[in-house]
Amino acid sequence: MAFDGASGPDEYSALAAGAACAPAVYIARISLRTGKEIRGPIDPRELLVQSHRDRHPADIAVQFLASRLVQFTGHDRAGWQLMRRINRLGRLLAQAMGGLTGSTAVERGVKHLIGVPDTQDYFRFRPATPLGNRAVARRLERLRRMARARLRRRGATPRLQLLVTGATGFVGQEILARAAEDARIARVVCVLRPETVRDRKTGAVMATYTPAQRGARLLRRLRISGASARKFRFVEGDIEQPGLGIRPAVAARLQTALTHVIHAAASVSFDDPYAASYRANVLGNRHALAFSLGCQSAAGSAFVAHLAIETSYIHGRTKPAIAQETAFVFPRNFYNNYYELTKAMAAIDTDRFMIERGLRVVQLLPSIIIGNSRTGNNRGDTKVVNAPVNAFGRAKQIIDHVGRGITGVPKAWLLARMAESFPGDPSAELNLVPIDRVVAGILAALTAPEAIGQHIHLASDDRIRSDVMARIATDEIGVDIRLTDPTLFRTVAAPMRSRALHTLNEPKLARAAAKLTAVFSAYGEWGQPIHDVGNDVRILGLSLRRPNIEHAFRMLCRHNRYVQQFGKIRDADEIARREAVWSAAIDRIEHTTGREVASIPPALFAHLLARAIDTTTFTAARSHR
Repeated sequence: MAFDGASGPDEYSALAAGAACAPAVYIARISLRTGKEIRGPIDPRELLVQSHRDRHPADIAVQFLASRLVQFTGHDRAGWQLMRRINRLGRLLAQAMGGLTGSTAVERGVKHLIGVPDTQDYFRFRPATPLGNRAVARRLERLRRMARARLRRRGATPRLQLLVTGATGFVGQEILARAAEDARIARVVCVLRPETVRDRKTGAVMATYTPAQRGARLLRRLRISGASARKFRFVEGDIEQPGLGIRPAVAARLQTALTHVIHAAASVSFDDPYAASYRANVLGNRHALAFSLGCQSAAGSAFVAHLAIETSYIHGRTKPAIAQETAFVFPRNFYNNYYELTKAMAAIDTDRFMIERGLRVVQLLPSIIIGNSRTGNNRGDTKVVNAPVNAFGRAKQIIDHVGRGITGVPKAWLLARMAESFPGDPSAELNLVPIDRVVAGILAALTAPEAIGQHIHLASDDRIRSDVMARIATDEIGVDIRLTDPTLFRTVAAPMRSRALHTLNEPKLARAAAKLTAVFSAYGEWGQPIHDVGNDVRILGLSLRRPNIEHAFRMLCRHNRYVQQFGKIRDADEIARREAVWSAAIDRIEHTTGREVASIPPALFAHLLARAIDTTTFTAARSHR
């Protein structure tokens, strides 16, 4: 882990006191002319890639040309070089015009006219510590030694006691399901808020559930019962409150008993506003770190380590450089959304707690998490990659319904042309990782003291391109997905599509399409980061053979189609029931065919599934009961 700079904890505390959620607490603006910091507030929007593109027709044209060059050459570097050369030529032209007229105003005017960015500054992260790399390394090794000693005291059967935040989330549920089967884990305490259920139309309160009631429902959905269920305890709390909102008496008992805190709670909505992302991802993280520090320093503490679940996308738009596990710098090409930005800010807080305050921390950085690599099961998740898959499926259903009559055929054709297009450069690569790989890494880290002080990417070395995702989704959903250049899509096609869908009286489809454009047009661009991997194998001992991402994405499409009906099935209990039936059907299909189910062509899979499941009731077929 590399650190540079000179600001330390005192400066950090002063900044934090002055502006509670300001990016300037974590990020400095540096003058290109003087090399010194430019003091003052930083607007969070400045840190997103959206604020640095599509500002001028010439800028749009250059991005489009660079995209075509990348497609022709197959190398992102060619696109970056083209954009740099064009910008250099534009700056030289502006300087020449300024020199001829003797006016800097003319130079700036020419730059504005031809769309050349007039950059005067850049951003960099404030360092976590003023210490040098050697001093940091010594501190981290000391923390590892302490963790080894704590684990040795617990013997060959350590009987670990965990506290988990975010237990009702996608990752949290999978942690609970695997912890129930893990003989090393004796107790899991989950922090939950009470839940109030309101009528969607009137807002009237229909029911209120305590954390214990919510936990009991969660265990039923996860099919955890008997002795395994007795491992779990659910306490009231809120990550956005100091002390995680846990009552002091309860917290005091936990702090002497817990061996680990797994902070898995986060807002993973790519379109959340900055304030909401900050509260969930930065403030919640800070409260979890402080709670763990209290556990570690308590008299008679059994505490081993805090596990921070971050994201590999804290590296932002780093291309053409590789996003390394050992380095963390502000991305030259900014962040795609506030989720990435606030998770990066939270990672800086984590480094500060570890190095300056001596908290033993493991930092685990998953990439974009999808369902189980074999079944696609995702506990009902509808976010991130699930969202466009479900949108395409719903669009197909609408098109099929509209196109049944003769008069509906033209409308169906128009809807298909608009709804089945998606902003994506064929060369754009996403790093997807199945949930089973992520949770295997989290649980392995519990007894891997060498992981303390390390950034560990839980990611794939088998990235998947936009054109491959479009082909698989076309095969599995039955839609003809057409990739459109993201720049032209955002600036030209998307506004036209929105107006046309409203004209065709499809406002819901228009809203869904607009949201998908806003969220995914950035991830569909060429120049996505390449994440270095290796610590998951070297340090955590995970299998060198990482999941087949094409197979995993295919099963995501099948799961969303058959189990969730493209997002129509929302009831968590029903999804849990259907996923159990689905898993059993996949077992039977693979046993009967002797093939991995993801390798079976869509039509044959549909035939085999219909023999295994009554698709009307989503129950096992009579012959398999």
